[in-house]
Amino acid sequence: MAVKFVMNDEQVKELKERIQEHKKKPGPLMPTLHDAQKIFGCIPLAVQKIIAEELDESIAKINGVVTFYSHFSIEPKGQHVISVCLGTACYVRGSQSIIDAMSDVLKVKPGETTEDGKFTLEATRCIGACGLAPVFTIDGNVYGSSNPTIAREALRKLMEK
Repeated sequence: MAVKFVMNDEQVKELKERIQEHKKKPGPLMPTLHDAQKIFGCIPLAVQKIIAEELDESIAKINGVVTFYSHFSIEPKGQHVISVCLGTACYVRGSQSIIDAMSDVLKVKPGETTEDGKFTLEATRCIGACGLAPVFTIDGNVYGSSNPTIAREALRKLMEK
């Protein structure tokens, strides 16, 4: 289930104002994309078109950058983003069982968002915490030396809030 993307005039106005500021300096694309991600929560094609027009760039270039970097998303994410590292160190230490357990609890597959829009489950590559493998993050907070039991407990606590 995907969360529906909604864009309003106020957000578009804010983005265009930020773009004008970024255009005063060299290399306005990346700061603009970061701002767009903050303002809208994602950068779908509708937002990419605005950026392309304002920066006088092709939509293909904008889309290429957006889809290349994992920080940017073209789909809206849930209120809480849960990422399970499937990089080599984490994978060999059991991160697949962690993502399976979380998928079970949330009733979504990796890459999906719960119907209520509260949780997005993601499979990610190395997050740079190999010494703590296997790891997962919830809203950027790292849970290291983990296992399915720790993952389920972290989700339970989050769901109680």
